[in-house]
Amino acid sequence: MDYQKAIAFMEARAPTIAAGQTPETVWLLEHPPLYTAGTSANPEELLDARFPLFETGRGGQMTYHGPGQRVAYVMLDLKRRVPDVRCFVATLEEWIIRTLAAFHVCGERREDRIGVWVRRPEKGEGCEDKIAAIGIRVKHWVTLHGMALNVDPDLSHFSGIVPCGVRERRYGVTSLADLGLPVSMPEVDVVLRREFETLFGPTEDQAVARTENTSPGRRGLRSSPVPSRS
Repeated sequence: MDYQKAIAFMEARAPTIAAGQTPETVWLLEHPPLYTAGTSANPEELLDARFPLFETGRGGQMTYHGPGQRVAYVMLDLKRRVPDVRCFVATLEEWIIRTLAAFHVCGERREDRIGVWVRRPEKGEGCEDKIAAIGIRVKHWVTLHGMALNVDPDLSHFSGIVPCGVRERRYGVTSLADLGLPVSMPEVDVVLRREFETLFGPTEDQAVARTENTSPGRRGLRSSPVPSRS
């Protein structure tokens, strides 16, 4: 899915969700290889501009999107749920952690590092790898952007940036495939939906746009406005 088209869709969707004219939306997709720079990004953290770089309004620093990574754009109305951004981010983390647990992966949150991490003792003492990134923006109390879970991306593509500004050598990037789990994207999507409904409420399929729902990699879910909980 073209990144700029995805951002334009979210920007147009947010005010209509806030006004109650369209339902909340969770959009599951994949992007072609690209880098994005959040509002806290440092230009020096772009090490090798091998892919297009897009500045975006989400929080955070540099990140990578590409094939084999499940991106979830989560557009929820916090006014009708819990108007607490910290709570929302914590619930996104919990969503990822529960999804990983279904595949017998122990994902963990860190107070000093955003995202979800996996301990890698086989790499050395204190080594951990990030398996999912989180970056959001809130507009009219509607959330934009969301999370990216590494299923089976080309991990070498992350070397073109300092992912999320984390420079310490003991912190790297991993994926389900890298951990020895050859899980398909449809399998991941089934679990993501189940665990999302546990935390955020029931969903139903919806057509996001005329051309954006034509493959399993581009799915839209409509969510009912019940309180988020972690």
